[in-house]
Amino acid sequence: MKTHIGEMSLIQITDNCDWTPISNLTSEEKIEMHINNLQKIANVNIREVTLAENPNLLIFPRDWALCDDEISENRILSLQGKKLSTGNVMGFIGINDTQLKIKSRFAKEDENDYFLHYMLQKVFSINLFDLKHAMNRESVFDFLLYLFPHFLKKALRQGLFKKYRRFEHNDSNVKGIIDVNRHIKENVPFRGRVSYSNREYSFDNEITQLVRHTIEYIKAKPQGGYILNNDRETKESVSQILQATPSFNRRERMQIISKNLKRLQHPYYSAYTDLQQLCLQILRHESIKFGYEKNKVYGVLFDGAWLWEEYLATLLKEVDRMVHPKNRKRQDGIQIYKGGQSFFPDFYRKGVADDGIDSFVLDAKYKRLSRGLNSGELEENIKSGFSIQREDLFQMISYMHVLPAQTAALLYPIEGAEAPVIKEDKKVLYGLGGEIFGIGMPIPREADYKEFLMQMKNVENELKRIVNRLIE
Repeated sequence: MKTHIGEMSLIQITDNCDWTPISNLTSEEKIEMHINNLQKIANVNIREVTLAENPNLLIFPRDWALCDDEISENRILSLQGKKLSTGNVMGFIGINDTQLKIKSRFAKEDENDYFLHYMLQKVFSINLFDLKHAMNRESVFDFLLYLFPHFLKKALRQGLFKKYRRFEHNDSNVKGIIDVNRHIKENVPFRGRVSYSNREYSFDNEITQLVRHTIEYIKAKPQGGYILNNDRETKESVSQILQATPSFNRRERMQIISKNLKRLQHPYYSAYTDLQQLCLQILRHESIKFGYEKNKVYGVLFDGAWLWEEYLATLLKEVDRMVHPKNRKRQDGIQIYKGGQSFFPDFYRKGVADDGIDSFVLDAKYKRLSRGLNSGELEENIKSGFSIQREDLFQMISYMHVLPAQTAALLYPIEGAEAPVIKEDKKVLYGLGGEIFGIGMPIPREADYKEFLMQMKNVENELKRIVNRLIE
C-alpha cells in the first residue's frame, strides 16, 4: 500500500511483519530516498532513540527504561538491503520526505485500524473516534491533544508542582535580602518602604505556567471543550492549574517555552517530566515544519506488548485478588530467591492458602507466538497446537513454582477468527503438576466500527468468564 501526500510518500506496513520489499510499499523511483531516510531509525534499539535528539517523537510507554519486558531492546523497524521488518511497535513516524505508518496486523488492508485505536481508548480513557482511525502527521497532533488530560491527571496525583522562586518586594515587611541599588532607586526620599528579595515556594512557576498555556491553547481548538471537560477529574485538574497561575499572560508563551527547554528531572514530581514534554510538543506544533527539517524525526509510536498488557489490565482489574505488578515502582513483584530481587509477571492471583489451588499466573503476549522459533520448535509446536517460545514457557513454570500456582495462562490476540470464541490449549506438566493454557482472543475485522465494538465486547466477556472459571 502506498499513498502520496504532496511531495511526501506515506508507506504503510503492519506490526510483526517479516521481511517485505520496499518496492511493494512505495514507488520505484523513491526507494533509495526512503532507504536513506529510514536508516536513521532502522536497526536501532528504542533505548538509543533519545528524547534529547528527537524531541518531536513520542514513544509509549514513556518509562520503557524501567520495564522488565525488554521493551528498550526492541527496534522500531529493521532494514536489510531493500527489505523492511517490524516488531511490536505501531504508530506513525516521519523523517525528511518519508512518512511510515505501522498499523496493527489486525487492521484490514486499506481499512481503518480499529484495534489499535480501541486499545488506545481503553488504556488512555479517551474517545478517538473523531480521528477517523487515521494516523498521519495531522492526526498525530490531534492525538497529542487527546492525551493531555491523561498526563495532566497523572501529574497532579503527585500534587501541584511547586518550587522555589525569587520574589522582589518593596514594602515595610522586610523578610529577605535588601537590594541596596533598587532601594536607592525606588525609595529615595525614604517613605517607610524597603526594597528586598527572598525565595519562597510557589505553585506559580514555569512548569505550571507551561501547563496553563497548553490549557488555553487547547481551549481555542474546536475539540477543546470536549477534551478539557471529558470527566470530573479532568475538570478539577484544569481548575487547579488555573488557580495556581494568577500571573498568566498569554503574550509570554515563547518565554515560558524557552524556560522549559531543559528537561525537568525531579525525584518526587516524576510524572511532570512527561507532561512538560507533551506540552512543549503541543505548543510548538505550529512552528514545526513536519518533513522539512532535515534529519528530524517526528511522530508517535506505541509498543504493542505494553499496550496489549495495559488493555488487558482494564479488563482484569475487577477479578478478585488479581495483581498487576507495577514494574516502574517496583511494587507487587514475586521473589524467585529468598532475599533476592523481585520479578514481575504481567498478572497473577495469589491464593488464600499455601497450596496454590486458587492461585494462577497470566502472561500477556502481543507478538506472534510462532515468530522467532526455529524450524524444529515450530514443527513441534504445530503438532502440539501450542506455539510458545521456550524461554516464555520456562518463565511461566518458574512463576507457578514460587507463587505457588496450579494454573498459568498465556493471553494473546489471534487473527482471522470467524466467531468471538476464546481458543484454549491446555498442557499438563510433569513433576509437581499444574496446567498451562494458551488463551487466544480473536480480534474482529469488521468494516463497521459499531459492529467491531459489539464483537470486542463478546470476546472480552468470554475472557472474563474463563478467568473467573479459574477461581472456582
